[in-house]
Amino acid sequence: MRLLTACASALALVVVSAAPTTVAAVQGAPQGGTQGPPPQGAGAPPQGGARAGGGRQAAGGPDPARVIPGGGVFAQGWTGKVDAAEAANGQVLNNSKLSQEGAALHVETGPSTTYWNPANKAAGNYTVKATFTEAKYMSANSHPHPYGIMIGGNDLGTPQQSYLYCSAYGNGNFIVRGFGPSESAATDTVFSMNGRGGPNDAVHKAAGPGQPVTQEIAVTVKADSVECAINGSVVATYPKSDIVTAGKLKSTDGVYGIRFSHNTDATVTGLSLTK
Repeated sequence: MRLLTACASALALVVVSAAPTTVAAVQGAPQGGTQGPPPQGAGAPPQGGARAGGGRQAAGGPDPARVIPGGGVFAQGWTGKVDAAEAANGQVLNNSKLSQEGAALHVETGPSTTYWNPANKAAGNYTVKATFTEAKYMSANSHPHPYGIMIGGNDLGTPQQSYLYCSAYGNGNFIVRGFGPSESAATDTVFSMNGRGGPNDAVHKAAGPGQPVTQEIAVTVKADSVECAINGSVVATYPKSDIVTAGKLKSTDGVYGIRFSHNTDATVTGLSLTK
């Protein structure tokens, strides 16, 4: 096996569906200008002026996305994008924070954000995995929020982006969702593979709010299937043809990275690609 380590150098949008073939458009607005210090690395994708209205806050409800003071991207080579629904509420990339702390990536959101390094690419059959540690479960939110691995990233940062992610919650649930191409920068096309998510005994549960919880998450692409494993156990497997299709992924080949829901605080270690 050949191991390529990606040196340190998400609930996502609200879609009401339990069917793996559901595709829903979630309205938003182009992202606005930066706030806080200029981000390092690749920086943010092109962004326009923020507009209010036009969408729902991702998993908003009682805890709408906060703003992280001094936010931005502080991991060399990395960049990211907030969801269109977040941008509709005036959120921008620099309202979340990605920083490199030794061998770890530390993520603090803010708005729901997907992060990637364009140099981290996978093709063919592969596994991408990482360990996510939420040192203080629910320290920044009133209910569990997910984080996890993103794969199959194509045209990232544009309305035509597509990617899949598998994320875990500190309450024992997991979710598999993705973004498909959209006709407008103001709209995210979200598809769901397991509805709003569900429980699995493999997913670790925090002892309670403020307590630590760790999840090892891996997404494996095979010739005809895509599977998500959490803490060493496969929790979901899907035919590749159900994922690579119109309105969903363009391909499972592409950039890989990490996905965080809004108002989360966790570290990522051991992000790696195995062929």
